[in-house]
Amino acid sequence: MPADARTAPEAEPDTAPRLPRRVRIGYGLGSLCTGTFATVPGLILLYYLTDVLAVPAAVAGAAVFLPKAWDVLINPLVGAVSDRSRLRGGPRRPFLLIGACTLPPLFVLLFAAPPLRGAAAAGYVAALFLLAATAYAVFQVPYVTMPAEMTEDPDERRRILGWRVAFLGVAILLSGALAPAIAHADGDTPASYRLMGLAVAVLLAVGMFGAWFTTRRAPAVARSEAEPSLRAQLAAARSSRPFRTLVAMWTLQALAIGLMLAGVQYFATYTLGSAGAVTPLFACMIGPLVLFMPLWNRLARLRSTSYAQWCASLLYLVGAVALAFTRQAGPALGYAAVAVIGIAYAGLQLLPLTMLADTLADDVARTGKRRAATFTGLWTAAETLAFALGAGAFALVLAVTGFRSSDAGHRVDQPETALTGITLGMSVIPAVLAAASLWLLHLYRAPLQEEPAHAD
Repeated sequence: MPADARTAPEAEPDTAPRLPRRVRIGYGLGSLCTGTFATVPGLILLYYLTDVLAVPAAVAGAAVFLPKAWDVLINPLVGAVSDRSRLRGGPRRPFLLIGACTLPPLFVLLFAAPPLRGAAAAGYVAALFLLAATAYAVFQVPYVTMPAEMTEDPDERRRILGWRVAFLGVAILLSGALAPAIAHADGDTPASYRLMGLAVAVLLAVGMFGAWFTTRRAPAVARSEAEPSLRAQLAAARSSRPFRTLVAMWTLQALAIGLMLAGVQYFATYTLGSAGAVTPLFACMIGPLVLFMPLWNRLARLRSTSYAQWCASLLYLVGAVALAFTRQAGPALGYAAVAVIGIAYAGLQLLPLTMLADTLADDVARTGKRRAATFTGLWTAAETLAFALGAGAFALVLAVTGFRSSDAGHRVDQPETALTGITLGMSVIPAVLAAASLWLLHLYRAPLQEEPAHAD
């Protein structure tokens, strides 16, 4: 059991006015971007480099990791600049518009590589991915900050996040199924990946422009206070033990998810024997998202958010362990284990965001300072770095175990060590990370306001 399961006082009646439904839904549209950009590069980009552009696994891992590592610097910087902004339209929405105008075309170019192979192709992809990651940060950091500034009522924040996570599920399911289907439709050719990049860019644009337009009448009941430097931002984070523990826990879980996302295409191709198997695999993982997310939310309200997070994390661990036995037991176990992971993933997408919003509100009550943008900038930096590390770590496992890269027209057989490495990267390593995150969750001390109002 998590260490914060304790009795909470009776909550005050909810007297805060609700936000307009259009604002809640419109804000949620932005998750069509965040869910898609977090999913598609993590799912496809490493495989695109090693199996379409013939980039060696270690070089491909660096090309995927280094641009996302840039987020550690750019995300807190975007948060600070947004905090200080006096642009017309408020401190957040102008940045949403800038991101919406730049990320979709950069994503198209990312998968529109000229006829290059090997290290030259890796350099092109790394440069475009760096620009795309920067454009994404300009959108994401202000976007994540907005719920803490639109309302101070924790129940209303949960309603906002409910719409956000609902659209997040739609984005992950749609992009995760659509992108591989288009990419594999013509035999993993560069042309099919270019078409996929264009289709995904349209989805990004719909979410980003939609969130910018529909939140133009969103209230601003609070305003974050900018920290003057990255050192000051890190000092602020260190001053909040709940935030430190929460971000460390989520970083480990995001790293585990990043490993699985990077590995699922390899798992489909080399363990299940078909590149096209990635679509049903991904459906098993993301299909439960919409169905089980309301149940995780209900469990959080009945017990506590951190209790529900504990259950989701433990279930993810069980599914990851089961996945390790797919080669011995057959594909049915693989699909079933991924479905269990999908049920857990529904909670892991919703619950840490709710815990973050409650932790930010607790920091305001405790310190009198509004540091939402500072903390969310650090949160998103840690998250994106973890996802990037996941892809880089999986590439390292491939390189160490002898994976052989190829292009679309010349497939090669993989050694047994590489097949074992794919299984380890998809199951055993994520399971170890999930177990470590459970220990951090045990150390987390939740704000009282995140506990259920009717606890006795």
